[in-house]
Amino acid sequence: MKVLQINTVCDSGSTGRIVADLYKVLIDNGHECLVGYGRGSAPEGINAIRIGNDLDMYLHALGTRITDKHGFYSKRVTEEFIEKVENYNPDIIHLHNVHGYYLNIEVLFDYLRKVKKPVVWTLHDCWPLTGHCAYFDYAGCNKWETGCFNCLQKKEYPKSIFFDNSESNYKNKKKIFNSISNIIFITPSNWMADQVKNSFVNNYNIKVIYNGIDLDVFKPIITNDDVKSAYKADYLLLGVANVWDERKGLNRFIELSKIIDRDCKILLIGLNEKQIQKLPSNIIGITKTKKIDELVKLYNAADIYINMSVEETMGLTTVEALACGTQSIVINSTAIPETISDYSGFIVQKNDIIQSVYSCIKYMRKNPKLSYDCREQAKKFTKQSMCDNYLTVYNGVMCIKDEYV
Repeated sequence: MKVLQINTVCDSGSTGRIVADLYKVLIDNGHECLVGYGRGSAPEGINAIRIGNDLDMYLHALGTRITDKHGFYSKRVTEEFIEKVENYNPDIIHLHNVHGYYLNIEVLFDYLRKVKKPVVWTLHDCWPLTGHCAYFDYAGCNKWETGCFNCLQKKEYPKSIFFDNSESNYKNKKKIFNSISNIIFITPSNWMADQVKNSFVNNYNIKVIYNGIDLDVFKPIITNDDVKSAYKADYLLLGVANVWDERKGLNRFIELSKIIDRDCKILLIGLNEKQIQKLPSNIIGITKTKKIDELVKLYNAADIYINMSVEETMGLTTVEALACGTQSIVINSTAIPETISDYSGFIVQKNDIIQSVYSCIKYMRKNPKLSYDCREQAKKFTKQSMCDNYLTVYNGVMCIKDEYV
């Protein structure tokens, strides 16, 4: 089979790594794959086409800032990309993030409607379900269930400075995304599947496939406490995020730092320089690690991994920590509790997060979870299982492909 994948990035960030993993498993199984992406570059060895260039992306972003019509620019570069796709003639089209200032969804879905190819669409966030935002639970907004208007998050990604076009966006996306019949939606959690069932695309088939990690990479190693020595920490609490914002819980870590024991330190990975400069003395902030083995070492050095995020479609960093044998604490919100078990950590309630996390830390210092049990929990989220499940989906849609023609 020939599979086309479309995503904002290729082999960077969590979604890009999933794209690269699926690319490899398709090639290893004797299939073909082409990746269309909008930002950054593609690694050597991956057959990929960039959709537009940096200037196109900036113009799309500028239009979004002014008009709040994200996803409705980049018409020319999307048409040029579609011409290349037609020459490739894929059997299956796998959509990932179709937002990110690089793609015109009207042009894309006009093509999908015309060619009647099977479409697999993995929802890594909630942008396809709303008139503006990519996440809505933290804001306490449920307008997306019936129709967006007066957006509460106009200045959140994808940021609009002047206009609120959420009502029109919602109506247009509802019409566009329901214009073809041959889509199967993939969600990385049961929570996300429930959101799709409550949305305007609830008539489509939905399948849950958890994102997976490589257990040969994320695994227990001997650190000899050199990390703790470097940071002068007797007990190390770890948090990891690609971008630290209010949803991810940076301020909650700062509040926690005010009450933790003196021999504890918090290590946060993925901060920017401005954020690092404002940290209290018992929080160590570092920028994004560029080498996976460095991240694995830090996961192993931590005594507890704490996921302070209150909104995730899955929460893969928790799984990475568990795979390294590190007990974890998460918040009972959205999909995050699906990553953890009673044997690998604790789930705290949203109504008293800081004090609840602190109580768990005190308990876990005296009664730590076993590294073996943490590792066993992580085995539920393997890259191999994820790829096998996607291959099953691909083979399934290929079997019924003629029904779409």
